Amino acid sequence: MLCRGLRAAGHEVDLYAADGSHDESLVPICEAPYDEVLPWRIYRGTSELAAYQRHAFERVLLKIGAGGYDVVHNNSLFPEIIEWCARAGIPCVTSQHVPPFGTMFDAVVATCKEPHIGFTVTSHDQRALWADRGCPELDVVPNGIDTDRWVPQGEPQDYLTWVGRIVPNKGLAEAIQAARRARVKLRIFGPVEDASYFAEKVEPFLSKGIEFHGHRSADRLRSEVAHARGAIVTPLWDEPFGLVAAEALSCGTPVVGFDRGALSEVVGDCGILVPGGDIGALTQAIRRVGRFDRAACRRRAVEKLSIGAMISGYEASYAAAIAGARLAALPRLAWASSCSSTSELLA
Repeated sequence: MLCRGLRAAGHEVDLYAADGSHDESLVPICEAPYDEVLPWRIYRGTSELAAYQRHAFERVLLKIGAGGYDVVHNNSLFPEIIEWCARAGIPCVTSQHVPPFGTMFDAVVATCKEPHIGFTVTSHDQRALWADRGCPELDVVPNGIDTDRWVPQGEPQDYLTWVGRIVPNKGLAEAIQAARRARVKLRIFGPVEDASYFAEKVEPFLSKGIEFHGHRSADRLRSEVAHARGAIVTPLWDEPFGLVAAEALSCGTPVVGFDRGALSEVVGDCGILVPGGDIGALTQAIRRVGRFDRAACRRRAVEKLSIGAMISGYEASYAAAIAGARLAALPRLAWASSCSSTSELLA
């Protein structure tokens, strides 16, 4: 989606990713995503997994070092990409999709003062976490959703949705209890990733309008969310963003849920958020969800949470990294590219 959005804005883009990824300019770096070859739950922290990842990303470095790119956008969790670009003088913007910890945090600390190395986070809430750890200058670029696909679909029906991975920190059990107290119908969608949690906290309560529909296709999910009277989003941890909420708003569906992490930045005044874990307050919020203007929900998503809004944010970060490399007169591997035309386009 990022590649499509950048091309629509006039940029030339190559995608470096595992073979089988879908893009017109895919450059495969490994035969399959590592989790299909060396599952994380088994190989986490092993030399086998480290070697598989390193081999793939070393191929990336060799290609981008010789490819004459104006800027690299790094979405990986492999910190050496940042360090390599810093040493090679390659403008690089890394999107941090996780909170500051581990070797990725170390790489940010080591390179954040480099003029050609930039970083983005998806929310002001996440930037505050990084600032508290000594990295205050990260750009905030909210995630974008495809507002041409997540669209309103007529009058809402008499049910609410809950969408997400079924694990304890997503708060499904609390959502179910609030829905039961509010006497509303709730349709649940998502993969069961914690079987014992599902068996103990979810399955016994699947009655009286509380329905589990499993992991459905994107088309089915969009239709269900668009026809819902409201979407319940109940993180019990500090969400870096909240894509489920953004997708609901794009369909014109207001959101009720727990005020954790960046969710308030996504929802704004198009829903009701209550303290995390407060089932009583969530129950009251559910009863009021039908009062929101669905057209206003849609407008908020288009203006602030769309692909176009995301691309504009990233373009500003790219421009800063490119300008930083030029101002510092950094040596650059194979920098015989169209950097001037890119700068003009970004401007």
